[in-house]
Amino acid sequence: MEKRELTCIGCPMGCPLTVELENGAVTVVYGNTCPRGDAYARKEVTAPTRIVTTTVRVTGGVLAAVSCKTRTDIPKDKIFAVVRALKAVTVAAPVTIGQVVLPNAADTGVDVIATKNVAVK
Repeated sequence: MEKRELTCIGCPMGCPLTVELENGAVTVVYGNTCPRGDAYARKEVTAPTRIVTTTVRVTGGVLAAVSCKTRTDIPKDKIFAVVRALKAVTVAAPVTIGQVVLPNAADTGVDVIATKNVAVK
């Protein structure tokens, strides 16, 4: 049996969690004070995901770059592939919040979207 220690990020409580696994499957989660902790722990040890946040270059805008993020979480092992793909992205002003700056980032099925408006110079 394998044990993993985590700190829950499912709510502001930050509960210390212990996850027991057998043959790669979660058998029990201890330490959570709400159901979100159990769900978080199970997902984190079997299929961890993250939201990627960064910036991309803007041409013709009042700012040289715009902040962006993946629309939803992506598999953790795809983070660097998404960041590499974004290095080649440049968007033209104007940019609006929610605008797709990179569709289907690194074949994850998840778009990268702008999180700020950037006006034309």
